[in-house]
Amino acid sequence: MKKLLLLMVAVLVTVCMNAQFKRAYLQATGLTCAMCSNAINKALQAKPFIQSVKSDIKNSAFDIVFKENADVDIDEIRKAVEDAGFGIGSLKLTANFNELKIANDAHVEIGGRHFHFLSVSDRVLNGEQTITIVDKDFLTAKQFRKFSESTKMKCLLAGKAANCCPGVASGTRIFHATI
Repeated sequence: MKKLLLLMVAVLVTVCMNAQFKRAYLQATGLTCAMCSNAINKALQAKPFIQSVKSDIKNSAFDIVFKENADVDIDEIRKAVEDAGFGIGSLKLTANFNELKIANDAHVEIGGRHFHFLSVSDRVLNGEQTITIVDKDFLTAKQFRKFSESTKMKCLLAGKAANCCPGVASGTRIFHATI
């Protein structure tokens, strides 16, 4: 009985720990000078889950490395950029995945957060992979319109679980992503 219980716990831990975000690539909008880039850099560096930030002024982009085993808060990244006075044009997150099954218009849990995948083919993610966040405040209006036409689920517009999200409590934050 004890062995069975340990086996069940090991399986649950493996299923729940299917990925840990390692780094991100953020492209900001509204930057006009090096001081703008510096403002975002400082705002991001202040987040407790971020280890380092490297600015690419030419492309208005930032390479972000997360602390190991840190609870990465995607909304806090957005808030830091917006509080600095700018917007996000693109956010790509890289993680090491372990047998994570994804499908178009399906919800999965990654690192304790809920994700709804759009415009993807059925596949299993293994090893280092990058996903792109496609929520309203994480890309341009034109790009968001493209993704909003790819699903009828209401959670895309609200960013919160609705009756369209099986197995996710209503009102839970849902991030929308693609590969």
